[in-house]
Amino acid sequence: MKMIANFIVYVLLSVQLFAQETDKTIVISDDLKIIRLSENALIHDSMMQVEGWGNVSCNGLIYINNGECYLFDTPANDSLSEVLINWLENVEKVRIKGVVVNHYHDDCLGGLAAFHKRGIPSYANIRTLKLAANENNVIPQIGFDQKLVIQLGDKEIVCEYFGEAHTTDNIVAWFPNDRLIFGGCMIKSLNAGKGNLNNANTLEWPSTIRKVKKTFTDVQTVVPGHGKYGAVDLLDYTIQMFEK
Repeated sequence: MKMIANFIVYVLLSVQLFAQETDKTIVISDDLKIIRLSENALIHDSMMQVEGWGNVSCNGLIYINNGECYLFDTPANDSLSEVLINWLENVEKVRIKGVVVNHYHDDCLGGLAAFHKRGIPSYANIRTLKLAANENNVIPQIGFDQKLVIQLGDKEIVCEYFGEAHTTDNIVAWFPNDRLIFGGCMIKSLNAGKGNLNNANTLEWPSTIRKVKKTFTDVQTVVPGHGKYGAVDLLDYTIQMFEK
């Protein structure tokens, strides 16, 4: 009888652990899912049809604290952004304070109009504002030059420009409480290829990543613009890729 009771406890614990693991990914729709990294940090992963590349998975980040959040990049289009906004407000019960755009490509700001429509402010590097205007994309509202520091309750977020890489305007976001970097498309997932180089500076790319690595020395988690998140080895992988 004791053996049976122990077995039942074991099964229940196993189921609980399995549930905790699978609960990290929340499927909102066929083209949008959420991956929980921590209590505060979540990846929003949306699908985007890209000419020459097919259906591409695009990462953005959500950072939540005390019932408020900032987003880092939008989902791929306005309709998916509306779905994400509704999920955050009605399911997570958080207020969206703003959106920070990594660079001027559609996989970063393709859904920006949906946020502006709701009165949610957007931020980007001043280079991004100019490039978005040149491309007739939706333009982020508030520009910064080298660094933007965001205070979200008792947590700080640092958005910083380190130089050219995937584009001339790409930035990174650093979340010191989680020791997390969201690097967008300038950081590659392990085993990924070089991707779209139409607007890249491949000569400066390794140097830019080295500056990121030198500035943020206590990194635990790195989220790239596409593909699976990882650790500091994603920075090393990206450096080596563009040094070859």
